[in-house]
Order: sequence, then structure tokens, then C-alpha cells
Amino acid sequence: MSISTKSTYGIRAMFELALNHGASPISVAYISKKENISVPYLEQLLNKLRRKGLVKSIRGPAGGYVLAKAPAKITMGEIVMALDGDITPVHCASSTKPIKACKMIDRCVTKTVWKKLKNALDNTLNSVSLKDLCDDAKRMKVDKTVRHKYEFNI
Repeated sequence: MSISTKSTYGIRAMFELALNHGASPISVAYISKKENISVPYLEQLLNKLRRKGLVKSIRGPAGGYVLAKAPAKITMGEIVMALDGDITPVHCASSTKPIKACKMIDRCVTKTVWKKLKNALDNTLNSVSLKDLCDDAKRMKVDKTVRHKYEFNI
């Protein structure tokens, strides 16, 4: 079991939006360059996140994307759920996906372990907000490049 590229890239894009929360909209090109994610793939992710109500798109020359809510109100779990749906180690531990036919479902001893693992993963992802990631970035001194629309030529 692993978190998909879709979710990891989506979290990275949302992190960039959270770092710049309250400033002007962030362009797809900026996020693409900063996070090394291709523009077409990033556009797909941001469109899906927009449809799920996690980001807003702003049109126009100074347009881009902004968070739909404060960074403290958006968790990694919400982002993963928006992009990938329910993440589970095995189908029988899922709370949202229909259980696939399993002949052992009624007497499976390991099912309880898989459910505990799924619950631990859900609890962890749902306990970490974008604000938490931004706070961690500040402690780690992650580069927050100042964005502006000026071009200096000498």
C-alpha cells in the first residue's frame, strides 16, 4: 500500500497555496516550477481539488489558484480523499468501497489488523493540516521565495 503520486503531488501543490495564503492567486506555472510537477498534470489535480471545494480558481492576467478555506481547516486526509478516495491496505478494511467477494470474510483473523492499520492512517492524515505543514516548513527553514510581478533588467 502506498499513497499515490496524485495525492503526494496534490498535497505539495496545496502546500504552496497554503504558504502563500492571503496573498495574490498563485499561477499553475509557479507551482509547477517550485514543486517540479508538469503543468498539464498539475492542472488536472487543481481542477479536481476545485470541484471538491478545496481550492478556488481566479481568472484573468493576475489569476491563479487560492485555497477555498484557511490552511488550518484543510487536512492531508481531505486532500487524499478528494484525489484518490478511500485509501485502504485491503478491500475488507475500507469504510467506503464495497467489499470484494472474499471466502474468508466471516472468519478472517487478519481483518482486524488491516482495519487498525487503516484507522491509524486515516487518523494521522486527518490530524495534519496545511497550517501544520507550513509551521514545519518554517521550523525547517524551507525556502519561501517572494513572488512579485516585477521584472528587473539592467
